Amino acid sequence: MIDLGSALPSALNRLKRLEVGGFVELLTFKRDRGVEILRTGEDRFEVREFGYRDETVQAGQKDLRRLLKTVLKREFPRSNKVHLREGQRGSGGR
Repeated sequence: MIDLGSALPSALNRLKRLEVGGFVELLTFKRDRGVEILRTGEDRFEVREFGYRDETVQAGQKDLRRLLKTVLKREFPRSNKVHLREGQRGSGGR
C-alpha cells in the first residue's frame, strides 16, 4: 500500500521499465475499483478504468500523465492509500 499522492509518480516510474505486455494496476483498499495500465507498444498504453466508470482508453507516453491524474481523481475520490501491483500478461493479470 502506498499513499495516493505518491501513486502517480510511482506508477509512471514503473511503467518506464515495463516491457510490452506488462501492466501496472492501482486498486482501492477493498480492491473493488481501480485502474490498470497495460503497455501495448514502445510508446503506447491502454488505460482501463473499472469502478465508477468502466472505460478503456488508448494513450501515448506524453498524454499518459494527464490522463492518469484525471482517472485517479475520479476513481479514488476519498482514498488515502492504494494498492500498487505490477505484472506481465499471462501471469494472473485481469
